[in-house]
Amino acid sequence: MKKTFVLTHPKIKVPRLFEAAKSDVKKYFKRERNKKLPFGADFWDFDCRFGATEAEAEEVRISDINTRISEVETQGLTSFYLEILARPAQRPPRKIVEDLDDDLLNADDEDFDGLAEED
Repeated sequence: MKKTFVLTHPKIKVPRLFEAAKSDVKKYFKRERNKKLPFGADFWDFDCRFGATEAEAEEVRISDINTRISEVETQGLTSFYLEILARPAQRPPRKIVEDLDDDLLNADDEDFDGLAEED
């Protein structure tokens, strides 16, 4: 999605236009996440850019998009640019803890009863 949201309309009030923009973004994320993943991918990742214009757009996180739209509303701008590109991604493997303390693995419940009483 590469879109410039225009926030002026002769019949629609400005707060409704901001709500519509947020709703469009939410629907786009849902639509993209429901697409089938290619082989080897674990999830859909998104590259997002936000700005007053396309030339001024800078990278943002997904969680910051709604706050940025709210900032545009408080600043009173008449439009903003939003770019969201979906790409398949793979999570990095988890680290496995190999050197666990044998005392903790073989400890009885009685060993931990004293710890709770000390606090």
